[in-house]
Amino acid sequence: MRDYSRFEVWAPKAGTVTLALEPRFEGRRREITMERGEGGWWHAPEVEAHPGDRYGFLLDDSPVALPDPRALAQPEGVHALSEVVDPRTFTFTAPWEGMDLRGKVIYELHIGTFAADRETGASGTFDSAITRLDALVELGVDAVEVMPVAAFPGERGWGYDGVGLFATHEAYGGPEALARFIDAAHERGLAVILDVVYNHLGPDGNYLGEFGPYFTHTHTTPWGPAINFDAAESAEVRAFVVQNARQWLIDFHLDGLRLDAVHALRDHSPTHILAELSSAVADMSREVARPLTLIAESDLNDPAMVTPVAEGGFGMHAQWADDIHHHLHAWATGERAGYYVDFGAAAGVKKTLERIFEHDGSYSTFRQKNWGAKVDAASAHYDAHAFVAFIQDHDQVGNRASGDRITDTIGYGAHAAIASLYLLGASTPMLFMGEEWGARTPFAFFSDHGERIGPLVSAGRKEEFSRMGWSDAVPDPQARSTFEESFLDWGEAESGEHATLLEFYRALLSLRRKNSDIQKGAFDSIAVDVLSEGAILMHRGRIGVLASRGDAPVTWEPGSRVQVLASFGGESDGRALTLDGAGALVFERSDA
Repeated sequence: MRDYSRFEVWAPKAGTVTLALEPRFEGRRREITMERGEGGWWHAPEVEAHPGDRYGFLLDDSPVALPDPRALAQPEGVHALSEVVDPRTFTFTAPWEGMDLRGKVIYELHIGTFAADRETGASGTFDSAITRLDALVELGVDAVEVMPVAAFPGERGWGYDGVGLFATHEAYGGPEALARFIDAAHERGLAVILDVVYNHLGPDGNYLGEFGPYFTHTHTTPWGPAINFDAAESAEVRAFVVQNARQWLIDFHLDGLRLDAVHALRDHSPTHILAELSSAVADMSREVARPLTLIAESDLNDPAMVTPVAEGGFGMHAQWADDIHHHLHAWATGERAGYYVDFGAAAGVKKTLERIFEHDGSYSTFRQKNWGAKVDAASAHYDAHAFVAFIQDHDQVGNRASGDRITDTIGYGAHAAIASLYLLGASTPMLFMGEEWGARTPFAFFSDHGERIGPLVSAGRKEEFSRMGWSDAVPDPQARSTFEESFLDWGEAESGEHATLLEFYRALLSLRRKNSDIQKGAFDSIAVDVLSEGAILMHRGRIGVLASRGDAPVTWEPGSRVQVLASFGGESDGRALTLDGAGALVFERSDA
C-alpha cells in the first residue's frame, strides 16, 4: 500500500516546491519547503498530518496552491486544496475471495442517477446505491460496473471529464462512502468494477501539466495532446497509471477496472501501457490472492486485446463487443444511420453472436476501409467470455439526442427478444441500469461546467445533433432538469409490462446461473439459425431461444418435446413453439 503519511509530488521542472498545509483543527496555514529528491520527486520533511487536513503544492513563485495529482479527496472541488485521506482507516468486513468476472452478469450504473430521490431532486450517492443492491442480487446480477467516479468539476456529470484520477467525486460521498459501497456489495456476493479513464483528462481543473510532462504533442487525440506514454520522461506517467490502478484494486478492494476507449491510448513504446498494466495487475492479483479483471473498451475489433502479453497481445481479460450491440439494435429498430450502416441483417446477428465481430478484416462502410481481425474460435487463450455483450450502455443510450432507451422505439416484445439472445449467449452479458424493467426514464448527457466551458458544451451538443436533424430533441446538458429527468424511477418496475419484463429478465438470469450449457464460453457452445429476417433461433446445448422482432407470426417445431422455461409473448403445446408477435420463448428440448 502507498505510504499515505508522506507528502510527495513529482514536479521535475519546478525550481522550488512548497507544501501548503491547513490542519483541520488549527485554522491556520503552514508553508513548508519541500526537498528535491531523485527523478524529479519532491518530499516534505517529517510533517505531522491527520485525515481531514487540507493541503496543496506551490510551484516556484505561484501564489496559488495546486491540488495534489494523487489526492484521494477534493472536498471543495477540483480547483481547491486536497484532503488528507488514509485508506488504512477504511473498514472492510465482508469475507470476500473475489471472482473471475468473465462469463458473469455485469450491471452498469451511474451513481448520481441510479438511486437518486425523484421527489426531492437529491442526486444519488454511494450510500443510496447500497439500498438498491439487494434488488440486483434478486435480479441475478454478479457484478456492478460503476461509471467513473474520479473527481470532476461541478456536482453532476458522467465522469469522463475527470481530472483528479485518484480522488473520489465528493457529491457521491467521497472515498469513505466508496469503500462502504464496495464492502456492502461484497457482503451480498457482488463484485465491483470501476470505469477508469486513462486516455485523456477533462479541460476544467486539469493541473497535471503544471507539475510535469504528463502530456505530449507527439500524438494528438480527440481531446488534444495525448497522455505521455512514450515520449521523454514518460516512465513516471506510466507509473502514475499503474499506481492509480493499484489504489483502486488494492486499497479500495475493487475487483476489476473497465478501461475507457483504449484505442485512444497513443503509445509506440516496445511495451504498450496496456501490456504493462496487465502484467502489473497480474502481480497484484497474486499479492492479494483473488482474481482482478481488466476490461477494455476498444474500437479496434482485434482479439489481440484479450490475448496474453506473453503471446504478443495486450493482456486484457475482456473487451466490449460493440458489433453485437450494433447488430441487435439495428435488427430490432431498423436504424441504419451512422455507424449502423453495415448492421441489422439477421445473418449479421448470427455472425456476431457466434464470432463476436462483424468487421473482422472486412470493409467498414462507416470507416471507409477494412477493419478488424477474426476471432480464433480454436484459441487456447480466450473464449467468448472474453467479450462483453449488451443491448444498452451509457454511450448507446446517453449519446442519442434525447437519451431515449430502446424500449421507447421497439416496445417490450422486441426488447425481450434481443435481451434473450444476449443474456443467454456465450459472451459475458452486461445490463444497463433500468434495462431489466424497460425503464422509460431517459439517460441523457449531462454536465455541470462553469460559465466558461458550460455554454460551449451546450452549443456543441446541439450542433452535433443538428447535423442529423435532431436539434429540437436535444436537452441542454447544463440544465439540472436534464440530470434529474435521468434519475431512475424504481416505482416503474412494480406494475404493468415493466413488471412482466422484469420477471422475464429474472428468469433468464436464473437460468444462466443454474444451467451448465448456458454458462459455457466455448465458441462451439453456441449456434444460431436464421428462420427469417425477423426471427432467430439460438441453440445452447439442450437450451434454445426463439426470438422474433414481430414482422409476422412465427411457429417452429423442433421435432421433439420441449419444455418452456421462460416466455415473453409466446406459447407452446409441448411440440411447437409459437410467437404471434414480437417476443421470445426460451425452451429445453427433451433430447439434445
